[in-house]
Amino acid sequence: MIQLKNAQELAKMRRACQISAEALKLGGRSIEAGMTTADLDKIIYDYIKRHGARPNFKGLYGFPGTACISINDEVIHGLPSHSRQIRPGDIVSIDTGAAINGFNGDNACTFPCGKVDIEAQRLMDVTKESLHRGIAAAVAGNRVGDIGHAVQSYVEENGFSVVRSFVGHGVGKELHEDPEVPNYGHAGHGVRLVNGMTIAIEPMVNQKHHSVKTLSDGWTVVTADGGLAAHFEHSIAILPGGPEILTIGWEEP
Repeated sequence: MIQLKNAQELAKMRRACQISAEALKLGGRSIEAGMTTADLDKIIYDYIKRHGARPNFKGLYGFPGTACISINDEVIHGLPSHSRQIRPGDIVSIDTGAAINGFNGDNACTFPCGKVDIEAQRLMDVTKESLHRGIAAAVAGNRVGDIGHAVQSYVEENGFSVVRSFVGHGVGKELHEDPEVPNYGHAGHGVRLVNGMTIAIEPMVNQKHHSVKTLSDGWTVVTADGGLAAHFEHSIAILPGGPEILTIGWEEP
């Protein structure tokens, strides 16, 4: 069931999303060669706790970390590890969120570790732009398929592919709510968007084919062909004046 939010609920959700965005931004700024993904996870955990919120990924479905930290060919759900070092030229996807006052925030961004090659940068740029194209389509009266079509068409025009095995979702009192929000689809199809809906749009884009597989750790999802992957996500609210990005903070300079 889709949960619509009133003005008071949205105010609480904005706070959760603000902390989520600030934690993600700090994580990105903290990336440096030689640090482990567990080091990075601890930085994000400490920030969320320091601001009175709860790391909402930690323990969810048994996930052990505060953030999913996925490097290079890892698409999503990378496990923080004391043995996994970040190296120069890596692209590092951080997906994290915070809960406070009964509401959740959720966001993701792929960050470079130093200078990355041209194709890796283009993959990140295209994925980020596809997120904003999806957000632009998230207006009352449109349908979920309009979001997916906007994302998919832009990604494929640029020679990349959209992951189909994992999708965006509603977000609010629960981290994962209805409806599902695929990053592919047909315009004019799917659930109709109405004011008060809050959703997480999160393109997961592969350099090569869209196929993915899950590693033996049961969590880490990688590209099936070893190509790079990027992941960007915002939590948004659908409002009469258009979509409001609730997790805008990680994009601020």
